[in-house]
Amino acid sequence: MLLPHDEFVFAELKREGKDQTLRLVFVTHEVLVNGQALRRIETAMQRMELSLLTKLPSSQRSLIADGQPVILEIVVTEMKSPDKQPQEAET
Repeated sequence: MLLPHDEFVFAELKREGKDQTLRLVFVTHEVLVNGQALRRIETAMQRMELSLLTKLPSSQRSLIADGQPVILEIVVTEMKSPDKQPQEAET
């Protein structure tokens, strides 16, 4: 899914122990990213430098150095008008 930088509204990072949730809000979509060490991703998005975001397969997690971002789940919700239900897509 392609979401243009000019439609980016804001980012919000929440911590729950070692796990984090990064909320990226666009004009037409909301993206929730669950993982670890997501501060770098938040910063790259705010600087409009982020070009790709993808979930890391569990078989490759041991290859990532401590302190590096690890994405465990991405959930995209399309923002609809109030009279319609939002649609979710999980990757």
